[in-house]
Amino acid sequence: MNLVADPVAQGGIECFGRRLRGGEITSEQATAAYLSRIASLDRRLGAFQCVAADRALATAKAMDQLLANGVDLGPLMGVPIAVKDLFAVDGMPATAGSLLDVSDLIGGEGGFVKSLKKAGCVILGKTKTVEFALGITGASAPRGTPWNPWDEGTQRAPGGSSSGSAVAVASGLCAFAIGSDTGGSVRVPAALCGVFGLKTTFGLWPTDGVFPLAPHLDTIGLLTKSAKDAAIAFSVLTGQEPASPAYLGCLRFGRSDDYFFKNIDSSVATCTFAALSALERNGLQIVANEVPEAKEREHYFPVVLPASLIAMLGKERFLAGRDRMDPIVRARGEKGLDVLAADYLRLELRRKELSRAIGKRFCNLDAWISPTATVLPFPVTDLDDPQRSMALALGMTQNSQPVNYFDLCATTLPVQQQFGSPLPVGLQIICPAGAENCLLSIALAVEEVIGEGAVPSLGGFVGKPNRP
Repeated sequence: MNLVADPVAQGGIECFGRRLRGGEITSEQATAAYLSRIASLDRRLGAFQCVAADRALATAKAMDQLLANGVDLGPLMGVPIAVKDLFAVDGMPATAGSLLDVSDLIGGEGGFVKSLKKAGCVILGKTKTVEFALGITGASAPRGTPWNPWDEGTQRAPGGSSSGSAVAVASGLCAFAIGSDTGGSVRVPAALCGVFGLKTTFGLWPTDGVFPLAPHLDTIGLLTKSAKDAAIAFSVLTGQEPASPAYLGCLRFGRSDDYFFKNIDSSVATCTFAALSALERNGLQIVANEVPEAKEREHYFPVVLPASLIAMLGKERFLAGRDRMDPIVRARGEKGLDVLAADYLRLELRRKELSRAIGKRFCNLDAWISPTATVLPFPVTDLDDPQRSMALALGMTQNSQPVNYFDLCATTLPVQQQFGSPLPVGLQIICPAGAENCLLSIALAVEEVIGEGAVPSLGGFVGKPNRP
């Protein structure tokens, strides 16, 4: 079985737009190509929860007709994308990765999905998520764990909870994908699957029509093939001017060895330090910048997220349905049953206090830099050992959760291809709240030095069933 080429891989969204408007390709052809790739690859990869082929092709034809009639909706017009199955999309089921019916909590199609449609995006379908978005490894029993495409022989963790979105982008099953991030759920799967991820500031995009794990933390993010693609999509979806690459020689990054560089896998460390050296050779200044407050996330998330889940589901629904839930999600949820309101409020008040004060840690700095996850993608069988599973989850969230805790924005860029690891490694860049355009300008400059992410070999996945 021959695998159709990814129609947006070469040159990204910008090049696709030129070809579309130049008559070299149509949105319908691009959509058909992605649907063909999904049919060839997704039996094994399992990135999609549902594929809306007929609806996508009809939308693509409509985009082509609009262009032919002189109506141009902008850079995302006719671009085939995927949306995490935490979001409501008209005409598609919304499961939040669960076997329980939570459609009443998700509601109808929200403002963000409507903005995608208004921009002319073609939604191919919904990508898998960890149940209720409460899991960083990507493993999920109710709807299945997507297969990280970087190892055809061993199923490795894709990262979560936006697991399907990351696998879909890494495997060329869509031009870009939408995810959500409450404690790392865009950046960690992006890092483990070797793609670019953007975690936005809380409140930037509306989360109506999205399952509410923690409404005071939930953010919408992008998973793309490159920083350049993310900058284009972000510009369109916010109405801001497109970011342009910053000048590395004028930038000063903070590096926090006391927390963000502790307990790192040796391959992650090798890639990270090699990437940092390359950036320094190109003029970037990296200085010590300790962030002792970051460790407080360790006390916050194990209490607040389970309590938030119980608050969203309701105690009765949780107790009635927990036997059908993912065992890890169920165990975490059960801890939320015993959280006292006083403890929850105390933790949240402390977080708000630190979020207001964290600006001093950016004094004379343009950004912080760190590994995104402290581990490489590991075999999912490692999660069978509860002790090992907990250690891995803590390592995967060590550097991502502080960003949510402090209400900051961040990106992850893939750095493994030229810096020594055959498996994906992510480099995280963190900026203050509301500084997404600066963050993307920095990411574009970094990408010019380290290059875009490599593409995994997919031949072994073509036409194969879900298990070898």
